[in-house]
Amino acid sequence: MDSKTKRFILSEQEIPTHWYNIQAEMKNKPLPPLHPGTKQPLKPEDLFPIFAEELSRQELNQTDAWIEIPEEVRNLYKNYRSTPLVRAYALEKALGTPAHIYFKNESVSPIGSHKINSAIPQAYYCKKEGITNITTETGAGQWGAALSYAAKAFGLDLAVYMVKISYEQKPYRRSIMQTFGAQVTPSPSMSTKAGKKILTENPNYQGSLGTAISEALELAMNTPNCKYTLGSVLSHVSLHQTVIGLEAEKQMEMAGEYPDIVIGCFGGGSNFSGISFPFMRHNIKGDKKTRFIAAEPASCPKLTRGVFQYDFGDEAGYTPLLPMFTLGHNFAPANIHAGGLRYHGAGVIVSQLLKDGLMEAVDIPQLESFDAGMLFAQTEGIVPAPESNHAIAAAINEAKKCKETGEEKVILFNLSGHGLIDMTAYEQYIAGDLINYALTDEDIAKNTSELEKII
Repeated sequence: MDSKTKRFILSEQEIPTHWYNIQAEMKNKPLPPLHPGTKQPLKPEDLFPIFAEELSRQELNQTDAWIEIPEEVRNLYKNYRSTPLVRAYALEKALGTPAHIYFKNESVSPIGSHKINSAIPQAYYCKKEGITNITTETGAGQWGAALSYAAKAFGLDLAVYMVKISYEQKPYRRSIMQTFGAQVTPSPSMSTKAGKKILTENPNYQGSLGTAISEALELAMNTPNCKYTLGSVLSHVSLHQTVIGLEAEKQMEMAGEYPDIVIGCFGGGSNFSGISFPFMRHNIKGDKKTRFIAAEPASCPKLTRGVFQYDFGDEAGYTPLLPMFTLGHNFAPANIHAGGLRYHGAGVIVSQLLKDGLMEAVDIPQLESFDAGMLFAQTEGIVPAPESNHAIAAAINEAKKCKETGEEKVILFNLSGHGLIDMTAYEQYIAGDLINYALTDEDIAKNTSELEKII
């Protein structure tokens, strides 16, 4: 390859045929999710009332390292995969760094983010099982948009509970979901018991992913022939997203390099898992020593300041108990524009990997994330999503360290989505109306002290 080649794209035949299940190769397996009533480890059939049966099996699969991608799913992947791997020459020049910076551009998908990688198989498995209706939640709207597209592709009816602050901040994401035929409700709402309870206690509450999950779960459990779907956190979601890293492996080989550092923004773990797990398997086997960095918002720092404990995945306590780094399921996040990162806990796989020192985490203040997003837009010509800005900021920080030391490291980050429907956030940043949010140790301790000490 020419040393100045900027974009690396795989042929249709090179798109992955299998997802990578890191659980099968982890030396320390994640602790089991627990039934909230009995506190006993879950079996796949315990999840059948909530999720499609195949997704339930994938969720708890700790034996099969490779799981075949169904042909129907792969055919839809071919509409937009492979996504480009791009060398960020202009960003490198602006930073004056000897580092080589690459990004995997997931913003080229039909709905503008990586979320579609799991939406398609989740809708497929529900359709294959004979399900007619599905429900979900969405934070910033990327997941809701992706699942709306996938639901329409497989002829499913979809109801989306969208976090109220994002419903108001991001009206065009709501419009995209409605364009694909989804029913979109701001959460918390008066349509569920969980929503009514929260609004009764706090009428002005602007919502959280935990609240929206409670409402979507409740609707699914009370609707005939309906299943619930989730856009992050769970292990089967991380599994589907590994198409990102598996492609990136081949593309880095085309570029003649291998990453010293892999970075993803972090809300529940889906895009971070997708870019990192395929590379991390080489660390687990002892072949490589790549660093993996999860970049989360400073206002929602579950990895950097949370506790490792069993907790609910939702606010009302409908979900199984998950072993996770958490700020507590009652945590009320600040109204930052990176709505997809406003979640109280981390996925069980990532939580175990962090606990075992196989990855690290940094927290990024809101203004620093937008500083990074502006520089990236001005150098690389892509306006990034507010969520992706956190990964960009972490990559810039690592590149600056290389400038100080003179090390020529290879940095890879995942551009999880574009920000063309988030221009209100950029408008507020440019006008100086955005702020950083401080979270005290006392706030975190008060919330996490209410958790049942199972671990």
